[in-house]
Amino acid sequence: MAPLGRLNASEGMATPLAQEAREKLFATLGSKPVHHTLANHWARIVELLYAAERMQELSADPEIIDPHVRAVPTETPREGIGVVEAPRGTLIHHYQTDEKGIIRKANLIVATQNNAARIALGVGKTAKALVREGKISEGILNTVEMVLRAYDPCLGCATHSLPGRMPLLIQLRDRQGRILATSYRDSEGRVHNDVL
Repeated sequence: MAPLGRLNASEGMATPLAQEAREKLFATLGSKPVHHTLANHWARIVELLYAAERMQELSADPEIIDPHVRAVPTETPREGIGVVEAPRGTLIHHYQTDEKGIIRKANLIVATQNNAARIALGVGKTAKALVREGKISEGILNTVEMVLRAYDPCLGCATHSLPGRMPLLIQLRDRQGRILATSYRDSEGRVHNDVL
């Protein structure tokens, strides 16, 4: 579940400015649930506003500097599981260690995996709406990237690519799977057509 899913499922925000921003989102885009792909970005802003308000609240809380906030383990941990909601969606980490505390098994399920089906549907829908007469324009490459980043804004950091510079390959295929046209954007942002 990503930010828009969380806002759709929630009854409200716990801080006043974030609640106001949430109400504006739904007033502008319609009642719940909102399914507009690019609304994920707006939902992230609402959550960031909540986080900023909450940090301000916590900074004024005297318990925040209590020396007993953290429990230091006295034994070597053997297994740990963590689940956290992040701007890109749910992150799940599971680690197992040996008797020395050295990680021997790690299983990470990140939002890219959780969002893969929605990304594929969004890319397919975008391609069907924009590809005409077998031509793949640079604008289509940018729009496909925009769909990817709506679900996974961290993909740019993960691939060290700025918007418009993420390497991207689009192949147009016929019903038999034969390649009819190819468009490729390299890591420098240059577009190449009909090149594999």
